[in-house]
Amino acid sequence: MRAVVYDAFGVAPEVRDVARPAAPAGGVVVEVRATGLCRSDWHGWAGHDDDISLPHIPGHELAGVIAEVGPGVSAWAVGDRVTVPFVCGCGRCEWCLQGDAQVCPDQTQPGFTHDGSFAEFVVLHAADANLVAIPEAVSFEAAAALGCRFATAYRGLVGRARLAADEWVTIVGAGGVGLSAVMIAKALGARVIIIDRHRAALDAASLLGADHTVLADGRDVPALVHELSHGGTHVSVDAVGSEQTCADAIHSLRRRGRHVQIGLLPPVEGHPRVPMSRVIGWELDLLGSHGMAAGDYPGMLALIASGALHPESLVERVVGLSEAAALLPAFDQATPAGMTMIDPRLP
Repeated sequence: MRAVVYDAFGVAPEVRDVARPAAPAGGVVVEVRATGLCRSDWHGWAGHDDDISLPHIPGHELAGVIAEVGPGVSAWAVGDRVTVPFVCGCGRCEWCLQGDAQVCPDQTQPGFTHDGSFAEFVVLHAADANLVAIPEAVSFEAAAALGCRFATAYRGLVGRARLAADEWVTIVGAGGVGLSAVMIAKALGARVIIIDRHRAALDAASLLGADHTVLADGRDVPALVHELSHGGTHVSVDAVGSEQTCADAIHSLRRRGRHVQIGLLPPVEGHPRVPMSRVIGWELDLLGSHGMAAGDYPGMLALIASGALHPESLVERVVGLSEAAALLPAFDQATPAGMTMIDPRLP
C-alpha cells in the first residue's frame, strides 16, 4: 500500500510503498477514505511523543470502510463504515469499563503507538470497544473530523468544563479544535470569545457564530476578554498549546472559573510555566482533556443529526498523500482557517 513515512524525527517524510497490514486478534484493518492533518501529527514528527517508533506512518483522525476483521471481533463486518476516537482503550481495564477509555493505561493510538492513517489501510485494535458506526448521511470527511479535534473539543467543553447555556467561554486558537469548540459552545447556548493571531481564522470563527473575536497582536488579551465578558469568562480553552496561550486563557477567567488545556505544551526547559498564583488565588479549576471515548459519541452524534452541529463545514480542503507529506513539516507555521483532510486514494 502507499503511505506517508518518516525515518527520523524532523526529517522530511515521503510517500512510499509499504506492506499492507493484517488484522490482529480483536482488531480490524480499515481502508482509509479520509484522515485529518492535525497539529498533533506535527508534534509526533518533531519528536515530542515518546510512543513513536521509527520508521513511522503518522495519522490519527480517520474514517473509512472495514477491509478485514481479525479473530475475536463480534460487532463489526467487512464493508462497515466506521470511525474511531484517536485514543483507543483496551476494553478490559477499570477505566474502559467505567467509560473512560480516553485514559486507559493500555491504550493504543493510531499514528503514535503504531502506524497511522496517512496510508491506504490502517490497523485498529480492540474494535468492539472502540469503533463507531458512521451514519450514511455523514461523509467520511465529516466523520474523520470527529475523531480528534471535534470530539476533543466536545469532551473538553461538555465532559470536562460542563459548559452551560449563557456562560461565557474564551477559546484561544481558531484552528480545527478552536473552530470546533466555537460550534459546540454555540450549540450549547454559550457566549464565545475567540482569540487568534490570524484575521482569516477569526473571520471563520465569526461565520460559525463567535460573539467576539480578538486579534492577538501584542495587546493585553486577558484585559480585553475581561472587558468584553464583564469580568472574565466562566470557561477558557487553550486550543494551541504554548506558555503564552495557556497563560492568556487562564488570565481570561473570572474567579472560580474552569480552564481546559487541550493544546499540547512542548517542554520548555523541562516544564512549561503556568500562572499558578492566579489559579490558587482565584480558586480556578485546571482540567486536562485527552480525546473522547467511543461510548460518549452518541450525544455528539445526536447534535449532528439534529442539525445543531455541522463538522463538515470545518473541512477547508482535501489533499492527497504527496501533498500531505509536504505539508506536515511546516504545519506548526500553517494558518489554515479550518481542517485539511487527506484522501489516500489521491496522488
